[in-house]
Amino acid sequence: MRALRSVIGAVAGIILACGLVACSRGPAESTPAPAPGAQSRQIAVVVSTLNNPWFVVLANTARDEAQRRNYKVTIFDSQNDPAKEAAHFENIVASRYAAVLLNATDAEGSVANVMKARVANIPVFTMDREINSRAPVSQVLSDNYAGAVDVAIEFVEQLGERGRYVELLGIVTDNNTWNRSKGFHSVVDRYPGLEMIAQQSAEFDRSKALEVMESILQRSTSIDAVFCGNDAMALGAYQALLSAGLAGKVKVFGFDGSDDALASIAEGKLTATAMQYPKTMARMVAEFADRYLQGERNLPARLPIHVDLVTRGNIGEFGEHGRRGE
Repeated sequence: MRALRSVIGAVAGIILACGLVACSRGPAESTPAPAPGAQSRQIAVVVSTLNNPWFVVLANTARDEAQRRNYKVTIFDSQNDPAKEAAHFENIVASRYAAVLLNATDAEGSVANVMKARVANIPVFTMDREINSRAPVSQVLSDNYAGAVDVAIEFVEQLGERGRYVELLGIVTDNNTWNRSKGFHSVVDRYPGLEMIAQQSAEFDRSKALEVMESILQRSTSIDAVFCGNDAMALGAYQALLSAGLAGKVKVFGFDGSDDALASIAEGKLTATAMQYPKTMARMVAEFADRYLQGERNLPARLPIHVDLVTRGNIGEFGEHGRRGE
């Protein structure tokens, strides 16, 4: 299993390196210029939801970095509603913002909003959530597939290659949901002794995960593990297991590296998670926006950020949505 982790890690590194070379946006490629008459020091941060502390960190860090670079910043909360996000973009275009730092609600549905900004010559930079378009100047996101591979390897080791498990998916229109699920299954599906008895969306939401897990447990309590597409769902699933008297008997795995999840791993409630780096992503898109508005065009079109596995064995290395001391 350790050999498998090394091989998969090496392959992922090669793919990432190739991707970064291939995804650089060349200076000759057409990209929007800042809108004539735009409020050149006004940047919009549009975030999918402020109901999840992880996204609050993402939004606030993007704001703080842009402000450090002497921009005025407004944060818009889309509340996981594509219609609200569309209304935000109407406002942003009408107000002639200089740039948008976007955490999208929908990989497909958000494309029209970004195109609307592009037509108005307002550059958009996505963070964490990728959209299915080349319209953004740059898309900075976690390497979700590789991160889920690492979680899956730990999952297999913890279960001893045998057991019955549940998978809780995130929002089904979000690419992160499927990249994490595919990365997880690229490992777990190699082991015939591991049986998935349920796969259901809980929409990246803690309360929804509690409800979904309670429903699954009404059908069967013969479960050895739960893999969740984010930490909020992992914490909701754990609460359902606790109420059913199964806490400590069922291993729960998350993805995000939220402060609540780290505390739960330290307490032995959750088994593992994947540490994303929201502060790194947010600072990077703010920097890219600043460089772009100053005339630079040679920015990466797509930049995956490394994700780290967090377990009780290495949890002392992490805290505050990243590595300690960073």
